[in-house]
Amino acid sequence: MKTVCFGEIMLRLSPPGFERFLQTPQLVATFGGGEANVAVCLAQFGCDSHYVTRLPSHAIGEAAVKALRAEGVRTDHILRGGDRIGIYYAEAGASQRASQVIYDRERSAIAALAPGTIDWTTIFADAQWFHCTGITPALGDQAAACTREALQGARAAGARVSMDLNFRKKLWTEQKAQSVMRPLMEFVDVVIANEEDIQSVLGFQVHGTDVTSGQLDLEAYRMTAAEVASTFDCAQVAITLRESHSASDNGWSAVLYEKATGAFHHSQHYDVRLIDRIGGGDSFAGGLIYGLLSGRPPVDALRFAVAASALKQTIPGDFNRVSVDEVERLVKGDGSGRVQR
Repeated sequence: MKTVCFGEIMLRLSPPGFERFLQTPQLVATFGGGEANVAVCLAQFGCDSHYVTRLPSHAIGEAAVKALRAEGVRTDHILRGGDRIGIYYAEAGASQRASQVIYDRERSAIAALAPGTIDWTTIFADAQWFHCTGITPALGDQAAACTREALQGARAAGARVSMDLNFRKKLWTEQKAQSVMRPLMEFVDVVIANEEDIQSVLGFQVHGTDVTSGQLDLEAYRMTAAEVASTFDCAQVAITLRESHSASDNGWSAVLYEKATGAFHHSQHYDVRLIDRIGGGDSFAGGLIYGLLSGRPPVDALRFAVAASALKQTIPGDFNRVSVDEVERLVKGDGSGRVQR
């Protein structure tokens, strides 16, 4: 199952454990980023996972490539060039203290990528799935144009396309997001989002819900998902449902709407004690893609995706490091956490 992901992999700098920024003069360096996280997830699940980006030719850029290779991701189509790799600083929250993210990614290598540079015809040869997000277009007009080229290339090659809307208010405004993203939706088969993404990126309201208090109106989600699918002619719309009780404890589930049949599926629910929530949505996307590609019925693909993302949020760092067997064990109801001997 050949999959392709396109976006920016960043250097992630975080204080140890649950410390605040520079509480001690240390930052732990790893790598991550929405689309790279999905590529890693798909590689862990056994897909022929290809990642496309642009990185500087210096030592940090090379380390990012090696980090992807170490997780089984194919890096044949990573371009080298530009002066800097994007950076983000992540401080893990706990209890009532929220997590914090600070971006330093202006003028990064991928933001300066010129349209027409990537040979998408070659990249999409035999590809079955393409995944991208609303993060890359937020990096600037050139990155948005390159995302559109990638979507057009995937559609021309006959690959299925998923788009995680992933609104980032520190990168652009709702008005700018909607002006860029709504025209891109014509190429998308599967929309992945949460309620904030749908509102900020597409302009649709999910009424009667309050994720802070845990009040979720499933009928409101069904109506919104149906409206998104109808407006943009998308085959499926998946929405993750996070109940943020605190920075340490979240409720986690998801829904999936199918345009062809009108079916609306609600997954199992998990109460997750968070270790690192960053990458949770990406592992949901990776799990859903894998589930659908592997021939599971949509409801089973949804259940697999929710279990995969629940497990990821117990692992430090961006990358998902769980196997298909571990995910399926949780899907079947074994959430005891007992030692496997």
